[in-house]
Amino acid sequence: MASSGKLLAFENSRPGVRRLSSMTATREDLAIGPSVVVPPKHMMAPSDAHEIAVALEMAKHHMDDTGTGDSTPPTPSATAVIDSYAYAFDIDGVLIRGGKPIPEAVEAMKMLNGQNEWGVKVPYIFVTNGGGKTEEERCLQLSQQLEIEVSPGQFICGHTPMREMAERYGTVLVVGGEGEKCRLVAEGYGFKDVVTPGDIIKDNHDTTPFRKLTEKENNDSRARNFAEFEIEAIFVFADSRDWAGDQQIILDLLMSKKGRLGTRSETFDEGPPIFFSHNDVVWSTSHELTRIGMGALRASLEAMFKAVTGKELTTTAYGKPQIGTFQFATRLLQQWRKETHGIDSPPETVYFVGDTPESDIRGTNEYNESPLSENTWYSILVRTGVFKEGTQPRFEPKATVDNVRDAVRHGMEREFLKALKAKSMNTSNPMDSVAIVEE
Repeated sequence: MASSGKLLAFENSRPGVRRLSSMTATREDLAIGPSVVVPPKHMMAPSDAHEIAVALEMAKHHMDDTGTGDSTPPTPSATAVIDSYAYAFDIDGVLIRGGKPIPEAVEAMKMLNGQNEWGVKVPYIFVTNGGGKTEEERCLQLSQQLEIEVSPGQFICGHTPMREMAERYGTVLVVGGEGEKCRLVAEGYGFKDVVTPGDIIKDNHDTTPFRKLTEKENNDSRARNFAEFEIEAIFVFADSRDWAGDQQIILDLLMSKKGRLGTRSETFDEGPPIFFSHNDVVWSTSHELTRIGMGALRASLEAMFKAVTGKELTTTAYGKPQIGTFQFATRLLQQWRKETHGIDSPPETVYFVGDTPESDIRGTNEYNESPLSENTWYSILVRTGVFKEGTQPRFEPKATVDNVRDAVRHGMEREFLKALKAKSMNTSNPMDSVAIVEE
């Protein structure tokens, strides 16, 4: 059991779910089993956010246990959380900017957790293209930044759906992020043999003429003879910290014979497949202008491969705007609704709040229009990140607002008006959990 500084139970906590302090818990603590991360000020009693955080954590664990979320749900108990709609939030540029919370983000979370004129709680998840960290690390970080009780089950990173590929590939190259973090993420997903660019440079220092490993990098990298191994797939989990070196290694593999370093294919079509955790060309940071991201690396690799080989490179991206990420989020919300309300279908409407038209809004709109969508996804664009007032977004949102607090209010008011309309037609009470057909 964790020390008393990390863990504190109370009588009405869900059995089997641990409450861990955001100030002392570690990624390893959260990986042990179902947990919620709690700011110190809420350790003595549950916060308003507790019920939603716990329920989504259990839903995510049941999805992981079964692979599909088809497990028999527990008997639903009384709840103040509405089930007919939910929210999904991007993080950078919506809730956080430059590592600091956007002021309205704290107010938005309070509204969702019951501090609103309708007296309801609304479920919410976080869907971010940010990579290089586990869902547990993202959870710890956001709990500290927003001082809110959250659980790893509420987080979907760009590389989260990649966990479903762990059984498909043996030896894989994982690229990006700081130090060994991406290797740890991949191993946590179940990948059995994870290689990093540092391992390859350690084996052959001439692989990257202009990059030399630091003493720490050399110690952390794992020694092996790559002439004896075939790398079966390449995964870019996070933004590269060394474009030149990482691209050289990736190109070597893409042009190799069946992923064996030091070889060259005569046809340039024998190399391993490559997967990116997202395709954001730019993203919002503390800098006044947007910075280039993983999508730019993908475009660069595709251009270089064609320049060298004369052939087109086929790549696969996850994250937003890829439909697979929205499908994963839908399955999670469906599992949550089944366990909390006994309804085996996703919430009728999911309000997605993002700052990037090319990924957040495009992905939401395309999934909503896809035959694969089982419910309505409603896109809301905020002005606190990549999108700037005075520009015309390439992909039009259903609504554009100043900040995330206004986005939450927009959706809640819209649902209230829908409920009033339904009531006038002799249906349910305005804000109960009975589904309301979309307009």
